[in-house]
Amino acid sequence: MGRNWSKKSGRADTGAAGRSGALLALTLAVGLTGLTACGGNGDGGGDAPSASASTNDRGQQPPKGPDRLGPTPSAVPSVREWKAVRGPGWQRTEHTRVVTGSDSLRDEAKLLADELKVKVAKGPSRTGDIELKRDNGDNGGKKDKKDKKGKSGEPGSGPEGYRLVSRDGKVTITGSDDAGVFYGTRTLLQTHRAQGRFAEGTVRDAPDRPQRGFSLDIARKNFSTDWIKDRIREMGDLKLNQLQLHLSDDQAFRVESDTHPEIVSDPHLTKAQIRDIVELAASRHITVIPEIDSPGHLGAVLKAHPELQLRSASGRTPRGAIDISKPAAADLVDDLLVEFAELFPGRYAHAGGDEYQALMTQNPEQTYPGLAQEARKRFGENAKVQDLATAWLNDRAATLRKHGKMPQVWNDGMHRGGVVEPNKPRQVAYWTGREQGERQPAEYLREGWEVVNFNDEYLYYVLGQPNNFTYPTGRRIYEDWTPAVVRGTEPVPKKWAGRDHILGGRFAVWGDLADAQTTEQVARGIRLPLAATAQKLWDPQRPERSWSDFVKLANRVD
Repeated sequence: MGRNWSKKSGRADTGAAGRSGALLALTLAVGLTGLTACGGNGDGGGDAPSASASTNDRGQQPPKGPDRLGPTPSAVPSVREWKAVRGPGWQRTEHTRVVTGSDSLRDEAKLLADELKVKVAKGPSRTGDIELKRDNGDNGGKKDKKDKKGKSGEPGSGPEGYRLVSRDGKVTITGSDDAGVFYGTRTLLQTHRAQGRFAEGTVRDAPDRPQRGFSLDIARKNFSTDWIKDRIREMGDLKLNQLQLHLSDDQAFRVESDTHPEIVSDPHLTKAQIRDIVELAASRHITVIPEIDSPGHLGAVLKAHPELQLRSASGRTPRGAIDISKPAAADLVDDLLVEFAELFPGRYAHAGGDEYQALMTQNPEQTYPGLAQEARKRFGENAKVQDLATAWLNDRAATLRKHGKMPQVWNDGMHRGGVVEPNKPRQVAYWTGREQGERQPAEYLREGWEVVNFNDEYLYYVLGQPNNFTYPTGRRIYEDWTPAVVRGTEPVPKKWAGRDHILGGRFAVWGDLADAQTTEQVARGIRLPLAATAQKLWDPQRPERSWSDFVKLANRVD
């Protein structure tokens, strides 16, 4: 018997009755057929198939009767609940179709049909088919764009949850929203790639965290449209739902602009290319998040607008730092935020706020007296440069909210103890604890801020490995990191660790030393770390598979 139809049921969530049934099936199979038991690691692929296993078992027919249990689905991230039953399962045939009666699911049906090289039909479904359905009533094709959290700890619940039933040679995938149905198709597709079929049983699955993403610095290193699209397809299979693009930095501004064409670098992405990227991402239920970082990291903008460059009392011009005391500086950045709010129609936009050089000196008020004077003028005698910086980010966040966006900002743009306080709503992207006046993640959580985890200890792939960064490994993420590990290696207190406080996380590529790797090397280097990140955002519990088994699984489902 081939490895894909192990007599093991996979995960131990079928209860004692299920284990007894599996044992009975094993006894019957050995007694009636004389086959030896197959090795299995819970995903349908043992490390060493039995001597009687075929070298290519994809062509074997599934069992004809309900005499054994099939393997756990092969998927990255792993399904959170699988209940196997005896039966033949599903296998693609020349007659297989993807069937749906829902207009809103036609895109999901067509994508899966193209991937499986079968046809789409309206139904009714029959043996061999895959049916896609909406539960709780179909809403006529209207998709809810809000980031609903669903119910924590309930596989199959929420807008991204799904139920997949493989029964009597047919698969039915049901979700309350199109995203959940799409994720069910990913589980089916990956299992088909790895096993050539889908065992008889039921999957109930949903992500633990609502924000699961990948962040890409396209400013310091140029990535082609095709490269980005390949990552989007990869992200879709991994059930990731956010792609953040860091558009501007000291080295370049990489997107076409109508309001300020003078700042645009070559090469860059045209607006038509961005629309193609956004459209492809939407087909995978991925939101593209633009990041226009300010008031630091604006070197490319300042090259075209030197009159807005920040200057110290000694005449020093810190790289990338705009003079936040000048109204023209705010007008320019707001022009860009508004322009790109329409180009990127998703719910989120990132306003940056990190590493403003004026706040990275020993005495900002003495070093930058112009900023200190403006702070006191606006906010009173006790105001400092940090208050002016806080007000700057408040204003940029307000601009984004006026255009329907939820602002996200870096944690080192959020300052404590000032005259001016950060405004709400916004979300805090926590990446570091290295800044002056550093704040522990728990401090933000106690204050009621929602946090997105960018922990630079695990999730930062910094080209060239400067400033004591090292390339992250998938194994370390898989074995040691969870969304609760926001800074360093220790988790936040348990009361702050849940999805209501820490919304999720993103694995990030930064182009500090852009030529250190080619784009092809980056793609290879991040493949397993990205898969491990997806696994731990979908299910933060300690994985049942070893790292070596996870790697084998990732290779099979790709």
